Amino acid sequence: MGSALPLGEPAPLDGLLPASAAEGAADRAFGVYVHVPFCRVRCGYCDFNTYTASELRGARQVDYADQAIDEIRMSRRVLAASGAPSRAAETVFFGGGTPTLLPADDLVRMLGAVRDEFGFAPGAEVTTEANPDSVGPEDLIRLAEGGFTRVSFGMQSAVPHVLAALDRTHDPARVPLVVRWARDAGLDVSLDLIYGTPGESLDDWRRSVDAVVAERPDHVSAYALIVEDGTKLARQIRRGELAQPDDDLEADMYELADTAFAEAGFEWYEVSNWANDAAHRSRHNLGYWRGDDWWGVGPGAHSHVGGVRWWNAKHPAAYAERLAAGHSPAVGREVLDAPTRETERVLLLTRIREGIDIASLHTGGRHAVAGLIADELVDAKAALAGGLTLTRRGRLLADAVVRRLLED
Repeated sequence: MGSALPLGEPAPLDGLLPASAAEGAADRAFGVYVHVPFCRVRCGYCDFNTYTASELRGARQVDYADQAIDEIRMSRRVLAASGAPSRAAETVFFGGGTPTLLPADDLVRMLGAVRDEFGFAPGAEVTTEANPDSVGPEDLIRLAEGGFTRVSFGMQSAVPHVLAALDRTHDPARVPLVVRWARDAGLDVSLDLIYGTPGESLDDWRRSVDAVVAERPDHVSAYALIVEDGTKLARQIRRGELAQPDDDLEADMYELADTAFAEAGFEWYEVSNWANDAAHRSRHNLGYWRGDDWWGVGPGAHSHVGGVRWWNAKHPAAYAERLAAGHSPAVGREVLDAPTRETERVLLLTRIREGIDIASLHTGGRHAVAGLIADELVDAKAALAGGLTLTRRGRLLADAVVRRLLED
């Protein structure tokens, strides 16, 4: 979640949604995202809405769980008053920031509020992100006892100089420990990697990929480093202190990872994600790609229900002030029109393994499929069966694929 809020119309103080948001809601999955905006240090590449202790100015980390619970309670009232049917949460995801900087009991209390207000669907997936140095075995046991089913560790790299370039503070040797502790607590495990860091060689990347495979997690994410304006990393690159990430090297890194993960028994299911079987895919993230509904709790959090997207006040102090006044924390929103929803549908479904029903594309998009097959960006066998799925080369050029599908 980037720190810059989009342009849009003001959100109403009561948070109520237009009637269109409730249309067809019973047929869409519902999830909850809880943003915990605290970090011990700010990583140089990070553009997320996060705050270190010195940046809070008027807000206190110790008060946050109660404020988030206030919004969770408000969310159920707003959805009901807006005509949306009651739906159990199929997924809950605590992200950040570093959610596990809060006491495990606070995370469990917030999760309990989601359970109290919405209930959980059978087999609900409940995830928290964590840094390897932000949890111990007792924390993970408490999270599992409190209803969490999954933990996603921000490993990023197994190579010390790459971690240093990213301003990550954990010791790579701690990753096997936290994975074992999570397993002992009964939690599923995901490991997150970043590739393309300035100074990272292909051999460095291979070392990180091999380290992940050795841990046998249930799920792996691998994201190309993006240099965001306004970050420390962007300033370092602009001053010539670090090199700009190399697109060709990043493509080689992606291909290396995809091959290694496949050989280790992981299946690709989304451009940047692999799982050891279909049951361990991140159902919460798939909800984003499939256009499902979710409520985002916390400062700067984004929500989406039935083609209505809104976002909360960014700073924790402003977020707390709105809740204390009995107002919705939402400060802006947009109601997506039909062409925008179709563009987003194509953009998001193209990213996942199941792809798109070719017949659902407009005429220009259907005609573009033949050219994409010829360029080896789309799987020909799947296209013959009526579906559009990407080849590995297509995944590397996903943005170009989407542009061609949307051409008239």
